[in-house]
Amino acid sequence: MKRFSLILSFLVLVGVLMTACGPAATPTAAPAPAATEAPASGLPDLGGKTIAVAVENAYPPFNSIDQNTNQGVGWDYDAVTEICKRLNCVPEFKQAAWDGIFPAMQANEFDMLADGVTYTDERAKIVDFSDPYVTVGQVLLVRADDTHTLDDFKTNADLKVGTQIGTTNEIVAKDTFPDKEIQSFEDFGAAVLALIANDIDAVVIDNVSALGYIGENEGKIKVGAQITSDEKLAFVFPPGSDLKDPVNAALASMKADGTLDTLNKKWGLTQ
Repeated sequence: MKRFSLILSFLVLVGVLMTACGPAATPTAAPAPAATEAPASGLPDLGGKTIAVAVENAYPPFNSIDQNTNQGVGWDYDAVTEICKRLNCVPEFKQAAWDGIFPAMQANEFDMLADGVTYTDERAKIVDFSDPYVTVGQVLLVRADDTHTLDDFKTNADLKVGTQIGTTNEIVAKDTFPDKEIQSFEDFGAAVLALIANDIDAVVIDNVSALGYIGENEGKIKVGAQITSDEKLAFVFPPGSDLKDPVNAALASMKADGTLDTLNKKWGLTQ
């Protein structure tokens, strides 16, 4: 028994000596940091960037102020929020007057304009546009009891027409009624109030916004004659903006998964 203890002690001592004389153990390497993965959707990641988004807050159903909550609501708010959710950005909505908005965009005062803007070749010379998100038409918004046709408005000098200054609606109004002095208001809200007050007899406006104002003035106004049906609406960016391509990618994904169609139907842009 003692002999076994001696032998065991000897073996332990040999083992210790062999360990001491052997090569040093290699430290275990720390795990390498996981590579940053692109979003599962494959969309660009804007890294939480804040995006200054210009809105008029006077153009339902695209944007307006909810009188109960005093918060901005509308298609623009929902759509841009969804876009930023997909691109990892933060929308900061800033109210801006329509008059002068294109020079402001050209001067990089905002990152993006969301206001139901119609694409035109002339505008595209000074700002960048996203891919269109809906196609709309121009109509006459009239009082609920009005029975006049488009030809009536063209031939009757007593029928007064209004619209918003600096818009494609104003261009359409002047082209459609070249013999009339078009009354151009600062915003469509003022034009609609003038219509309800009998100061004018019709407002040239896109069909989507017409429905928005009808909802806010139930029983007072209605859609009259159709004028055009081929205007494409898009977001606006300063020239050369690096935000345009990511927004287009987000819009494409929203079209593909049905989100854009759902938003368009929710806010009455499409049926």
